[in-house]
Amino acid sequence: MSTGMRRRSATTVLTLTMAGTLGFGLMTPVASAANGPCYDGRCKITVSAPKTIKVNSRKFGFGSLKITSISSRSVKMSAAGGSLTASTSPGGTVQFNNLKIWVKSVSGHKARLQLFPTRH
Repeated sequence: MSTGMRRRSATTVLTLTMAGTLGFGLMTPVASAANGPCYDGRCKITVSAPKTIKVNSRKFGFGSLKITSISSRSVKMSAAGGSLTASTSPGGTVQFNNLKIWVKSVSGHKARLQLFPTRH
């Protein structure tokens, strides 16, 4: 009888562990989506200025990236409450801490950006 009880307990523990793992996996994207598509630092987005993009402050050292102006010649942006500022032309990249922002193109007053984290 003791052997049957051990097997049942082991099966129950395994089932709960798998349910917890699967449940956490399903909840993680929802939590990130609530903060915006670029929260993890990986996204492609089209923006017009002014635009604030939420990012993970623990991961990048600032919680939002602000696109302050867009013209055919440059895209200006800031982060960390204005402590970090930069501009680049279409096709160029900017790096704030360990987040890279690539200005893929500009059309009118809209810019296509791609964000990606760098390795540190």
